[in-house]
Amino acid sequence: MSWNEIYEPVIGLEVHAQLLTQSKAFCSCSTKFGNNPNSNVCPVCLGMPGVLPVLNKQVVDFTIRMGLATHCTIAPKSVFARKNYFYPDLPKGYQISQYEEPQCQNGFVDVELPDGTVKRVGLTRIHIEEDAGKSIHDLDIDTFVDVNRCGVPLMEIVSEPDIRSPQEAAFYLIKIRQIATYLGICDGNMEEGSLRCDANVSVRKKGETKLGTKVEVKNMNSFRFVEKAIEYEISRQIDALERGEKIIQQTMLWDSSEGICLPMRSKEEAHDYRYFPDPDLVPVIISEKWIDDVSTLLPELPDMRRNRYINEFQLPRYDADVLTAERGLSDYFEGVVSGLKTKKTDSYKMASNWTMGDVLRVQHERQGSLNDFPISPKNLSALIDAILDGTISGKIAKDVFEEMIRTRESPEEIIKRLGLVQVSDPALLEKVIDEILVKQSGQVEAYKSGKTQVFGFFVGETMKAMKGKANPKIVNELLKKKLV
Repeated sequence: MSWNEIYEPVIGLEVHAQLLTQSKAFCSCSTKFGNNPNSNVCPVCLGMPGVLPVLNKQVVDFTIRMGLATHCTIAPKSVFARKNYFYPDLPKGYQISQYEEPQCQNGFVDVELPDGTVKRVGLTRIHIEEDAGKSIHDLDIDTFVDVNRCGVPLMEIVSEPDIRSPQEAAFYLIKIRQIATYLGICDGNMEEGSLRCDANVSVRKKGETKLGTKVEVKNMNSFRFVEKAIEYEISRQIDALERGEKIIQQTMLWDSSEGICLPMRSKEEAHDYRYFPDPDLVPVIISEKWIDDVSTLLPELPDMRRNRYINEFQLPRYDADVLTAERGLSDYFEGVVSGLKTKKTDSYKMASNWTMGDVLRVQHERQGSLNDFPISPKNLSALIDAILDGTISGKIAKDVFEEMIRTRESPEEIIKRLGLVQVSDPALLEKVIDEILVKQSGQVEAYKSGKTQVFGFFVGETMKAMKGKANPKIVNELLKKKLV
């Protein structure tokens, strides 16, 4: 009997999303990643005596955006607190955070799972806090501290313990990242640490209502590792309970190289941090007008956009899911569709095929952003229009696409320069076909005797004679008439 028939995991995630502001939460220092160590600092983020923090308004704007997008109640008043603890990469000895009065509360996110079911995960709170620095232990010489990240604005999204499997946890995290990137408030880069996740994991016997002892799991920098780490921790706790051991509340670190969770420290309670209101920061008062102003800036969110693609463009569900997974790809597709001269179901599907196929292929090969993709959405629209109006064939379009990647020219320029205009003149094509049928009289007799598979041979011979420029639709129509 497997563990999931006896035990039930209870999982909640704490997601830290770095906000895409140019300056830090309480000072004007840069938030740019990758600058020289200890260069993005000033007396405020270093906690020098006598300095005063000043709140970056954009941090509040961005957090309100996330709250509105996840159905939260936006608090009319929120208060900053000091979270006190000692660690070498925290020069102030405390983090500025929100504790008793967070900015957003009681929201939810609907997560669609692979089996088609929708899991609603409640959100306890979304609050603002500043990041700490970074201790670098992986050098042979010594341990170093880089405090560039001190004061970088974070938004912490705390879920209810509604998640019941490692897979649900991974899909929930993917959904949170998708919403935040659509809103333009976080780049979602887990490798650079701009999206980080801690998991609170406990287990209990099925049917029980009392929560088990939770263990926090940290250091998971990919969706796959989130799933693997939680899976490991669930199994570890169940094995311990089966041996009659007691689960200890502690923090575990995921070691991806070994595939195991290792103890870090016993888990602190909230009172260990000695939270108290920050005396240097006034409460944040959020008016209805402020909320209304932010709500007007909300973009079309992924679920709404996906449903529009299905209903308005008649795209298959698979296409709509792929196209809306990342905002950059979805925005690119939107640009292609808006530039099409022919707006109908077939042209929308062709735009989808080119975007999901050739565009994504080249983007993955180049490992770049669609912002600097060599083919603009407008030029891809023009290429699709050239196929639809018979200027070029789909086969020739592939060659034009590769030339567009290489030269960044428009399809019109390339078609003209290389003489690639498709031949659709029935009289000219009929003359070529007649010559082929005379030369291939044996194949004609074979076709008429029932070997219809040789029809493709005639199409191929015609395309070869026309150097690939013949309109295949007209070629097929003419051959069918002549081979009766």
